[in-house]
Amino acid sequence: MEEDELECVEELAAVLQLAPEVQLAIEQVFPSQDPLDRADFNAVEYINTLFPTEQSLANIDEVVNKIRLKIRRLDDNIRTVVRGQTNVGQDGRQALEEAQKAIQQLFGKIKDIKDKAEKSEQMVKEITRDIKQLDHAKRHLTTSITTLNHLHMLAGGVDSLEAMTRRRQYGEVANLLQGVVNVLEHFNKYMGIPQIRQLSERVKAAQNELGQQILADFEEAFPSQGTKRPGGPSNVLRDACLVANVLDSRIKQEIIKKFIKQHLSEYLVLFQENQDVAWLDKIDRRYAWIKRQLVDYEEKYGRMFPQEWCMTERIAVEFCHVTRTELAKIMRTRAKEIEVKLLLFAIQRTTNFEGLLAKRFSGCTLADGTGKKPEPPASSTNPFLEDETGTEADETVVETGNLDRPKKPKVPDNPFHGIVSKCFEPHLYVYIESQDKNLGELIDRFVADFKAQGPPKPNVDEGGAVLPSCADLFVYYKKCMVQCSQLSTGEPMIALTTIFQKYLREYAWKILSGNLPKTTSSSGGLTITSLLKEKEGSEVAKFTVEELCLICSILSTAEYCLATTQQLEEKLKEKVDSSLMERINLTGEMDTFSIVISNSIQLLVQDLDAACDPALTAMSKMQWQNVEHVGDQSPYVTSVILHIKQNVPIVRDNLASTRKYFTQFCIKFANSFIPKFINHLFKCKPISMVGAEQLLLDTHSLKMVLLDLPSIGSQVVRKAPASYTKIVVKGMTRAEMILKVVMAPHEPAIVFVDNYIKLLADGSTDTFQKILDMKGLKRSEQSSMLELFRQRLPAPPSGLENPGSLSLPAPTPEQESSRIRKLEKLIKKRL
Repeated sequence: MEEDELECVEELAAVLQLAPEVQLAIEQVFPSQDPLDRADFNAVEYINTLFPTEQSLANIDEVVNKIRLKIRRLDDNIRTVVRGQTNVGQDGRQALEEAQKAIQQLFGKIKDIKDKAEKSEQMVKEITRDIKQLDHAKRHLTTSITTLNHLHMLAGGVDSLEAMTRRRQYGEVANLLQGVVNVLEHFNKYMGIPQIRQLSERVKAAQNELGQQILADFEEAFPSQGTKRPGGPSNVLRDACLVANVLDSRIKQEIIKKFIKQHLSEYLVLFQENQDVAWLDKIDRRYAWIKRQLVDYEEKYGRMFPQEWCMTERIAVEFCHVTRTELAKIMRTRAKEIEVKLLLFAIQRTTNFEGLLAKRFSGCTLADGTGKKPEPPASSTNPFLEDETGTEADETVVETGNLDRPKKPKVPDNPFHGIVSKCFEPHLYVYIESQDKNLGELIDRFVADFKAQGPPKPNVDEGGAVLPSCADLFVYYKKCMVQCSQLSTGEPMIALTTIFQKYLREYAWKILSGNLPKTTSSSGGLTITSLLKEKEGSEVAKFTVEELCLICSILSTAEYCLATTQQLEEKLKEKVDSSLMERINLTGEMDTFSIVISNSIQLLVQDLDAACDPALTAMSKMQWQNVEHVGDQSPYVTSVILHIKQNVPIVRDNLASTRKYFTQFCIKFANSFIPKFINHLFKCKPISMVGAEQLLLDTHSLKMVLLDLPSIGSQVVRKAPASYTKIVVKGMTRAEMILKVVMAPHEPAIVFVDNYIKLLADGSTDTFQKILDMKGLKRSEQSSMLELFRQRLPAPPSGLENPGSLSLPAPTPEQESSRIRKLEKLIKKRL
């Protein structure tokens, strides 16, 4: 029995193992905190919870009674639920039967409705069958009547057309023919009917006959042989032109071609290649002749041709094509006789004539078969290109360097541009060679004028003056560009650009770099005695004021050339064909002017730097161990300040128009002077405590002067650029820290080494060696100090090969500011 009970329990446990999803759903629907309801119920744990101790077993009977009561309640609930479900199956079956009956009734009603709809549709079809037949009959009858009317009109029109053609009644034929052609289009789908096909063939025959007849009438009126013309227009020919509009376009083109050829036959005779008037010096006569012919045409034949034929423009366009061919032929024959002035004269007159055509005509005939429309020039906002009347105003703009002035309203493209002048392009090499020669002479004249007139006068009020030759050069460039771009935007523009590049480089080297003052070797340095006896203003800069002004003027000129060359490159790219745009590159020339600017700044820096060298040499030769008290700034500091006050205002005032390059001058001077000053500090050895304090005072004075360098001697005080201030503060603070290390006692050694590492953040043993030399320590002491210094250095990062040159983290700006304040207090206390 026990075994049977165990098997029953196991089977029941297997049945009660629900899927996790089912268990989760039950917990959501019937939430319960009872441990008995949990899926992972453990009877042992539950019993241990009820009886945690032996004493709790005393009330075991009470717990058993509660559980039995709970079991009885569960049994009652189960029994009630089971009894309630006995009639559920029967009720479900009854509801299903009722639903099936309702569906059958609904299906029957839908079928009845469908049958009634089919009957109604059949009834409507029977009612409308007769109406549709009547509609079709009406539509067919209307089509038949319309077709018969068209056929009647077509037959009568063809008969009338043939009769009018024989009588040359072109005025009536023009209107009738258009109507017949329109009516015939309605019979395209009936061409299989012999009568319709016959009428169509009669219409085509009439059209061919009209075309031949009209051509014969024009040939009679305007014979190809001879140049005699009727006294006035013919009404018959005017009506014939209206008929030609309706006929095949080839008839119209043939009429136009013959008339224009006959009209220009006189031109070909008058301006034959062997005639004097055919050469370029008399090119005006060609254009005067066509102007007279166009006026004569308007008076005699203006009303004979339809306005939409644009006969006046067609005559002008054909004249241009003939003229271009004839001029190209004669220029190839007499190429050696072409001179620059003659070529430019012909180009100018030709472009003027093309501009006149653009004002008079729209260019609508350039796209059809009578002429080939030339490629329009690339759209451009080039301020170098303008009418001759605007040349002087634009020269003023170029002189001021403002090539990017507000653009003029864009003028519409000239559709006739190049229609004649294209023939001059193969001969532009004459013009290019001439400009090469002229620019060479211009550069030579600039060189001679500079030598004769000397450097420009100092101009403190307006800043460094740009050399006038620079503006003259770009004005001449503009004139060349205007002349060349009016004729061609192809290879000649590339050749001209090459010439521009050549003489931009020559100007940079011959006029600018060639006139920079040459540096000379410095004379003997100052002795300590002479420096101490030095008076205000007794020292003279290596460059004179005139030479400094010349350097600034050349720098300003190079800056102007740099900016203008960049704008020139943009304008050339706008004017040249898009396929050649990549071949225009003036970067090399801009780099040349940048080199001139850099050399000029370097000369100014070297001049001021060299002027300060004697003072720094005197500083390094002073006996700093013998200084007994701290006084005012030393004489060498006064000398440096004197040279700065002499040079910097001159440079600043002459570079007033180019502030960024003055800033570069200040930065380069600081980068040159401060390391040199620190190197001379290392040469001051040995130094006593008082001497170090005096040097510290001098260093602070120099630092204040350098910070004020950009505005020194100026009535308007400006804040120095942040980049410059950062360089001065960093460099001079290092000099101050060096002196503070020198002032610190070297005993105990470990404190001295740690103080050095903290203040200078320099792991170089060479620098530490120089500090020890400045303190005047013996070699034995220095050896132990160096060994201790190497031990106290922080470990170098992995991969660092030379730990002796280890660079330690730099002090923060707050630490530097705190040190500077302490230094100022120390100096004030000493004073």
